[in-house]
Amino acid sequence: MAAETKLAETNESHLLIIEDDQGRKEFTLDRPLYSIGRRDCDITLVSQFVSRRHATLVRLPRDDKNHSYYYRIVDGDAKGKPSANGLMINGRRISAHDLKNEDEVVFGPQVRAIYYLLRDTARPMVESDVTEYDITLINPGMAEDLDEDMED
Repeated sequence: MAAETKLAETNESHLLIIEDDQGRKEFTLDRPLYSIGRRDCDITLVSQFVSRRHATLVRLPRDDKNHSYYYRIVDGDAKGKPSANGLMINGRRISAHDLKNEDEVVFGPQVRAIYYLLRDTARPMVESDVTEYDITLINPGMAEDLDEDMED
């Protein structure tokens, strides 16, 4: 019987790793909007150098047929009020940026985030006839020989 191959889908996960005065925290991004800042935010940054509402993450659709999306980070709150210190993204001061895998966002001294776009492409699943496999039986006497070798 011929093997049938099913095409697997590509799954994406969006991960934001934050490093601040309290250490390292991981956030799996799956919501359409996140506020980032020092107080009353979806993602809280612990640092005196960060604004109360320092940045906003917005989920936007990609122009493809896979129904995938990406995140844009914008300086300030959702109403457009910018943060006091701004954002440094990959070493450049930018007010908005479409995040790409391994982008580094610096909010202030010793407060940063790394964005990861993880693609889990499953390998094609193959359905096969069970009779294709060779099953070799082991003689129980062989296991006794192994035990003796290990005692030596």
